[in-house]
Amino acid sequence: MRSRIAGRNFLFVPGPTNVPDRVQRAMMVAMEDHRSSKFPELSTSVLNDLKNIFKTTTGQVFIFPSSGTGAWEAALTNTLSPGDKILAARFGQFSHLWIDMAQRLGYEVEVLDVEWGEGVPLDRYEEILRADKLQQIKGVLACHNETATGVTSDIAGVRRALDAADHPALLFVDAVSSLASIDFRMDEWQVDLAVSGSQKGLMLPAGLGILGVSHKAMGAIAGAKSRRCYFDLAAMIQANATGYF
Repeated sequence: MRSRIAGRNFLFVPGPTNVPDRVQRAMMVAMEDHRSSKFPELSTSVLNDLKNIFKTTTGQVFIFPSSGTGAWEAALTNTLSPGDKILAARFGQFSHLWIDMAQRLGYEVEVLDVEWGEGVPLDRYEEILRADKLQQIKGVLACHNETATGVTSDIAGVRRALDAADHPALLFVDAVSSLASIDFRMDEWQVDLAVSGSQKGLMLPAGLGILGVSHKAMGAIAGAKSRRCYFDLAAMIQANATGYF
């Protein structure tokens, strides 16, 4: 095995990002038993503080040992049923991968292919939503900041398109590289499911998928027929209520 070169290793990629020294020092503690009586004090504080980062007072935040990809899957499978229709735009590698996941999970995805370097096509979203008189579209996907191109989309504009069409579809937002990096307002923009991870804007080690869920989306969980196990929010709700995972 090749030995590592001594000194500091600087990462010049969107993520994982360089973890600040003070965070690394704070991690240099003994391992904690995640079933100990002390654990709820930590987990409850973390979940509540994350709500401030998402800028939500009405939503609920969940953490999974996973990547942001896991949080993508949790968002979809906990609120949708097989065959449900989704509207999504593809304008970079990560918007493409989320669409690919949705298709592989059995959802019907109406894909708008947009030139890479552009963002969510708001006018086309509104046009399609207005034309959906039977409201068959159950979810709208939007990548807030497309990591592959660095393009930021107007999530408030996506919400305006939904409202202008008077459409009840859930708004799913990939905020993996935007949360804690640029302005994100879950409540104000009425984002229903906000997906993120620990390794980018939060400048933490990789390994945590983070999901913000609105009150409206929480109400959709009971009726969602997609199969789920590890990412079952109903089980997480029960565990989190007592401070555990």
